[in-house]
Amino acid sequence: MSWRGGRTALALIVIVSACGAHAEEVGSVAPSRPRLMANRWQENWSALADPGLRTEPGDELKFIPLSPSDPNFYLSFGATLRERFELANAPSFGVGKTNRNDSYLLQRIQLHADLHLSEDWRIFAQIEDARAFDKKNLGKADQNPPDLRLAFLEYGHAFPDGVLKARIGRQEFAFDLQRFVSNRDGPNVRQAFDAAWLDFEAEPWRILGFVSRPVQYYREQAFDDRSTRDVQFHTLRMERHVFGQNELSAYYSFFGNRNASYLDASGNERRHIFDIRFAGEKDGFDWDVEGMAQSGNVGAKSIRAWAVGARVGYRFSMLPLRPRIGIQADAASGDRRRGDGRIETFDPLFPNGYYFTLAGFTGYANLIHLKPSLTLAASDKVTVLAGVGLQWRETTADAIYVFPNIAVGGTAGSPGRWTGAYEQLRVDWSVTANLSAALECVHFAAGDTIRRAGGHDANYLGAEVKFLW
Repeated sequence: MSWRGGRTALALIVIVSACGAHAEEVGSVAPSRPRLMANRWQENWSALADPGLRTEPGDELKFIPLSPSDPNFYLSFGATLRERFELANAPSFGVGKTNRNDSYLLQRIQLHADLHLSEDWRIFAQIEDARAFDKKNLGKADQNPPDLRLAFLEYGHAFPDGVLKARIGRQEFAFDLQRFVSNRDGPNVRQAFDAAWLDFEAEPWRILGFVSRPVQYYREQAFDDRSTRDVQFHTLRMERHVFGQNELSAYYSFFGNRNASYLDASGNERRHIFDIRFAGEKDGFDWDVEGMAQSGNVGAKSIRAWAVGARVGYRFSMLPLRPRIGIQADAASGDRRRGDGRIETFDPLFPNGYYFTLAGFTGYANLIHLKPSLTLAASDKVTVLAGVGLQWRETTADAIYVFPNIAVGGTAGSPGRWTGAYEQLRVDWSVTANLSAALECVHFAAGDTIRRAGGHDANYLGAEVKFLW
């Protein structure tokens, strides 16, 4: 680790120690105090207009009143620091140029300002600096010098018939379990969109739509990220509560990329996306089932792709540790025949690195995946998850893919559907309202297809600390 990574680690230890010193105080905060959230733009600190709720260090910056007569006219500042040490002994299973051990520190620093102009209007801006210290195999989402991550104007008003919300500017989207549309919190650089968003909610319905250009990230210099006409993503989505608070949703999206490149096609991509999902819980059971179909074309070749995903579980709430037994099943199409004028490889769009594991050994394309798991609540603040994943290819004509949608060289056309199996252990600890920690270990036992391509078994270790203010 470089001296910069060591200096960062030392600073982090000081922060962790300071937070631990007042952990009991944070835990006793009144329930009505605003809650720190992973998506910082979702927070609302207007409750601190009540001096009795200003009980934490720095509250004078969380709520700066700008009008003595209007508590909704205020300015709020905040920060997020995430440090994650990762060790990967075989990225992409050691196939190709990535066949070497890699251990490094990922650092993400975010600073934001939230200006509430009235009860209905606000301006939010966030700067992000993402660094990968000592990482040999840099990916597109690993590092980004200081840049404008979010900057939008928002309007929200409660009418008699429902709530209307609108945003314009650089913002982020995340749907459901974030299988296909996410803010990409798993990797080091989150995903943003330059977009116009409109949302109307009238129980039990919610209707939303947006037009956007995904932000493209460049790490050559500061403040060089931008979106272009070359890549577009637009969506119209409907949600409805059914059978109580269970959620049924469907959406149509259009994804365009003028410079698309796949194993069997390249050129102007116009992808039409149709998604339906049903999720809920009842009597200890929980479920989330989603299906997506994709059509359109890449150049002169037509797109015919699909994917399905399901997570189902049951929690024994009356037993010690409140165990939850779960099963996850996923499948996504692959390209069955090269040169036939069709592209059948599923495109996972904007997936989140958390859905399978943080190790990145699994991409949502040409996939059949089955994963039983057990989750235990060791305490109110500590959860432990253990799972075993089994993976096959949907078709042997297409490649094995790793996150987010990268083909492993030499696997397309190789016989044998079996990809391999992995074991995952993850521990999450909510230390205080401001501080959380996580540890994840993954071992992937590679199948014969990967070994014939020159790959081998792979291991991953990730240790993370996140501080919110």
